[in-house]
Parts: sequence; structure tokens; C-alpha cells
Amino acid sequence: MTKKSDQFIIEEYTHFLDAKDFPCVAARAAIAKRQMKCMVADHLACPNDDKAILSFLYDFIDDYRSSGNLFHSASIIFKGPDDINEDLFDTLLWRRLQSLADLDSLKHKRDNRVNHDPSSPEYSFSIKEEAFFIIGMHPANSRQARKFSYPVLAFNPHAQFEHLRQTDSYGKMQHIVRKRDIAFSGSVNPMLKDFGKSSEVYQYSGRMYDENWQCPLKFSYEFIEDNSTS
Repeated sequence: MTKKSDQFIIEEYTHFLDAKDFPCVAARAAIAKRQMKCMVADHLACPNDDKAILSFLYDFIDDYRSSGNLFHSASIIFKGPDDINEDLFDTLLWRRLQSLADLDSLKHKRDNRVNHDPSSPEYSFSIKEEAFFIIGMHPANSRQARKFSYPVLAFNPHAQFEHLRQTDSYGKMQHIVRKRDIAFSGSVNPMLKDFGKSSEVYQYSGRMYDENWQCPLKFSYEFIEDNSTS
């Protein structure tokens, strides 16, 4: 079988998101505005690309912060594993996020606009003091809108959603996305909750969690905040 180039994989991904009936209008807007940044990494279970992923996200954050436009998104597309299910993807997602958070905490604080406790309704994942809402995709996802050919971690700046809320645009966009998701997937994601009502970590992987599930992320940002000279 012919090995696909990184650029081919990225184009396959953007075509998937830009399909006419794809539910997330924000993703389509990011593509239309050329504000969708993508990186192809090797294997979701492997830490070898973590420093490169962080560098890619740091560059994305710098570009996003210098832009006055909405709808920026950064996606890491992983070439493997080929054989994946929802439980394995969920395990590997938290493993990668933990590793990225640990590396990031060596240089940066958390975003103080959100809570750093994953059990908090005001939690968001931070990189370089910028909060992100994360969407996971993979071939075996039960949600049609998250069923892509490769495992993906999509990082969406949380401040964008706050801006939309402040301008009363968020509710309208959310209604459109949920309506389109029903048409695309047959139902609204049962894990979908509004920010401030329950922790957004339940939405990251797309897996259905029961009431006993606890997010495995552990953070060390307190050390940075206590010892930072900035």
C-alpha cells in the first residue's frame, strides 16, 4: 500500500471538516479563513513528537494572539495506531495531554482565566497560558462527526468561545451545530454540556463516560506559580 504523505493526510482532514454537511460551522470557518493549522505526528502512544507538538502549538498560540480574527484551530493528526477503539483512544488521549502539560509546565503557568482542576465546571486545558477546548477524533468513534481516518487532537482556543458568549453569538452557533449534528449523526452528543455546568473533559475524547469516571490528568502548575519570577 502506498504511504500517504503528511500533506495528503492534512488535505484529507481539511476536506473531511469542510464537507457541506459537517456539523461544526466553526471548523469550516477556520478553514475558510485559512486559520486551521495542522501537524502530522507519528503515533498517539509515543512521546517522541511531544516537543515538536508543543513547538507547533506555541507557534499557533503566537499567531492566534496577534490576530484580531475569530475561528482559529490547531490539529495534531497521528499516523497511528491503525487498530484503535474508543477505550484505547481515550487512554492514549489523556496520556498525550498529560505529557504535553508536564513539558509545558516547565516554562509556563496555566491560563488564569479558567480553573486548572479537571473536575471543575470552569476547567480548560492550558498550553503556554492559553486555555483550549479539545476535540478528539479517530476511526472508531461512535459519533459520526468525530470519525476520521486517523486519530486527531484538535485544540480550539477557549477565549474564542468566551468572545462569542459576550457578543450573544455563542447560543446561535451552538443551536446551529446541534441541529446539524442531529442531521449528520442522528442525535446530539450525549456528553455535550454547556461551559460552567460540568467539566468539559467529558467531551474531549467522544467516549461515553459513566458517573464514576474521573479525569486522570494531574497538574504541577502550582510549582511554577509559586516560584516564577515573572
